[in-house]
Amino acid sequence: MTAEIPTAASLSRRRFLSLSAAGVSAAVLSACTTVRQEEAPPALPRVSVDSAFGGYAAMYAAREDGGFMLPAIPIDKMDRRYLRQIVPDPTGERPGTIVVDTSMHYLYLVREGGEAIRYGVGLGRAGFEWAGRAIIQWKQAWPKWTPPDEMIARQPELAKYSAANGGMPPGLDNPLGARALYIFQNGEDTLYRLHGSPEWWSIGKSVSSGCVRLLNQDIIDLYERVPNRTPILVTSGLRVA
Repeated sequence: MTAEIPTAASLSRRRFLSLSAAGVSAAVLSACTTVRQEEAPPALPRVSVDSAFGGYAAMYAAREDGGFMLPAIPIDKMDRRYLRQIVPDPTGERPGTIVVDTSMHYLYLVREGGEAIRYGVGLGRAGFEWAGRAIIQWKQAWPKWTPPDEMIARQPELAKYSAANGGMPPGLDNPLGARALYIFQNGEDTLYRLHGSPEWWSIGKSVSSGCVRLLNQDIIDLYERVPNRTPILVTSGLRVA
């Protein structure tokens, strides 16, 4: 279930989780070095993990949020392993840590008592271009989306959503969905995001673009459970069923 880190430096107290990822892109990341989180994770809000289990139909029902109506998720068409659930923690990380395992398309929020909340994720090209330790610097509900210059160069039609033009307004068609969590390392924006998506069919798969996408209902749940400066580890080293 774990992989030894193939570097000389000790990056984890528990000696596992490989932090390597093939094809690190300078266009996606300002600094690609991994860092050790020395400070303790911020205290989690007291939210019972049982609140995640009102039944899948209720968890993924249509709902109004921020003035937008999120459509229901057709859970009968999804692989159940990618729906939100409580699992034994396979990461060994401290409670309050987010771990993204890109090899299995899972995101874990580590909790007390040897458990974790597991969410299914979809990954785009950018989702494989960065790995390491960082923090959730800040969070945004119904964020604007500003495509990077490199994307605009490939798709000039996106120029209307450039930073100079104010970005794409929030909404159901916005690629960042209902919530976005912005990942910084060494004080620099990695341009790596955890974000929502209505494209339920992309969860558990690798798609053409984007970073790490969760169902909108799941990113809302995660957003409410973690504060700013939550530590995050992105790795391809976990091997769990």
